[in-house]
Amino acid sequence: MTLEGRSRWIALYVLCLASLMIVLDMTIVNVALPSIKDDLGFSETSLAWVVNAYLLTYGGCLLLGGRLGDLLGHRRLFLIGIALFTLASLACGLATAKGFLVAARAVQGVGGAVASAVALSLMLVLFTEPADRAKAMGIFGFVSAGGGSVGVVLGGFLTDFLNWHWIFLVNVPIGAVVVFLSLRLLPGTPGTAQGQRIDLAGAATITGALILAIYAIVNGNQAGWTSTQTLGLLGGSAVLLAVFLWLESHVRSPLVPLRLFKIRNFSTASVVGVLWAAAMFAWFFLTALYMQFVLGYSPLQIGLAFLPSSLIMAVFSIGLSARLVMRFGIARPLGIGLGLATLGLALFIRLPVDGNFVTDVLPSMILLGFGAGMAFNPVLLAAMNDVDQTEAGLASGVVNTAFMMGGALGLAVLASVAASRTSSLAASGESHLAALTGGYHLAFLVGAIFAATAATLGGLLLPKGAPTGMHAPEPASEPA
Repeated sequence: MTLEGRSRWIALYVLCLASLMIVLDMTIVNVALPSIKDDLGFSETSLAWVVNAYLLTYGGCLLLGGRLGDLLGHRRLFLIGIALFTLASLACGLATAKGFLVAARAVQGVGGAVASAVALSLMLVLFTEPADRAKAMGIFGFVSAGGGSVGVVLGGFLTDFLNWHWIFLVNVPIGAVVVFLSLRLLPGTPGTAQGQRIDLAGAATITGALILAIYAIVNGNQAGWTSTQTLGLLGGSAVLLAVFLWLESHVRSPLVPLRLFKIRNFSTASVVGVLWAAAMFAWFFLTALYMQFVLGYSPLQIGLAFLPSSLIMAVFSIGLSARLVMRFGIARPLGIGLGLATLGLALFIRLPVDGNFVTDVLPSMILLGFGAGMAFNPVLLAAMNDVDQTEAGLASGVVNTAFMMGGALGLAVLASVAASRTSSLAASGESHLAALTGGYHLAFLVGAIFAATAATLGGLLLPKGAPTGMHAPEPASEPA
């Protein structure tokens, strides 16, 4: 391999390290919440804002971050995002007051959104050959998919052996390394959509719509899905979305050109991403809850329980997934992968109260590992492969937003379904553990339906052939 070839792959690993750091912060905090509550004096209701503040700003700023990358340069926005994320992590780690920690988490979400929104577009610049791009997408997809379980293990270790401050402080040296290597390895290209105006009205309306929707979803179970608060927030989000769509069809330089959604592969992959993210949340969070509250596992044991599926995903992502896509195209590996994931989730419907990991949990974990390992690469390739280079950052932001909204909506729906079923079983005289398990059974069934729908759509509508490279030429490097 040439020096230039090695540099490209090292640059990919830098992007993956940044992505892992951002994904970790969505789950690593959950393990430390009891310690944070006791140390800083959070109430039960206010403690949720340690998580929600990050989710709100992260989900709300993805589209804006992606478009700014197209306008101002992808590497420049990536560096700004990682620097902001790292400084906010330092502030979180040093926090001694509730309000300061929540505010720092919100800033952390902004930095994470900006960096995540342009990471995929940087990868498209680095890898233009279909085979290399497929392999790179597989590795990046594994990091995005497996980061959650790593976060649980790392969060449990740091909280148990040090203290909760270190779940944030560990990001500081990693972020510094990412910035240092990015300056030397990532291509410094000017904005591919340079000269266009920033659609401020569109940015304000879509960001507001996303924030209101995410806020309504993450608080839906607590406030009630038919409450004035939830319905009012969702209604406000719908109004802002309608205003945004009207603006985008009338302004000269829209934030999100609506023609992007006329690209069949991109639109289909975005819908598949929403459904697949919802199914993934069913797997990750509901399985973790079952192992914690029914089987009595510790956070560290829960993280280790996900290790077999993570290893299987790694094997597929690093080599096998790209070969499958290049040989069989996008639709078949995606359909089979999501089909295996559907079967894995369906097997969880039989989880007993006195379950055993090897016989009751591990088989589903293995099926889900194979399914996720096969499916993530084709989803990302289908979404990004036909998009012009001038809109790659925006497309990356849309894909990330689809996964984010799918995960948030899926988690809210599944948690609501599980809670309702658990209450019904408890009222009929079932024991506490039996009622909990029965609630998880129904939620796993809904998650399996999400995965099956995604498998059907992807298998029928996405291309049967191997992906091709992007037609637009790679931008010339910006002088140092």
